[in-house]
Amino acid sequence: MIEDMKEARFEGDELVIETQSTTETYDAKYLVAALLVFVAKGDGVISSEESGKMLSLVGTHFNLPSSESLELLRRAIRDIAENPDLRSLIEKLATILNDQEKEDIALMMLKVVAVDGRRDTQEMEHVSLAAEVIGISKDAMHRAYDRYFEETMPPGIDP
Repeated sequence: MIEDMKEARFEGDELVIETQSTTETYDAKYLVAALLVFVAKGDGVISSEESGKMLSLVGTHFNLPSSESLELLRRAIRDIAENPDLRSLIEKLATILNDQEKEDIALMMLKVVAVDGRRDTQEMEHVSLAAEVIGISKDAMHRAYDRYFEETMPPGIDP
């Protein structure tokens, strides 16, 4: 659980937060996991397809073993359940991302929304909110959509 912060500082690419009882570190891997969980929970439930897709995306993007990807996702799920307003933490972490990384994250969020065959309105609203919080530009979102459609359209069909 994220308690009241005493101090928050960056050490390299990690955000270090000191609370009354502990020191927690967060990095880009955690940020991606938290955003994907936030989007998947947009409709109230994380489906098994969404879980599998998040595990695959985090593992592939960061070249992590499944066990480490799973632990990141579990931590994000736990933190979101205990503290649904992670906005300030996510905003701080987003400062370490460049525009290409933000576009990549947008693409991953779109893949999580689509994996179960439904594009739930609430999940899409969560994508928009997450994009706003981490500062994904409209152009980067459009490029992410273009990349998603390029990857998912059958050959011969122009997106």
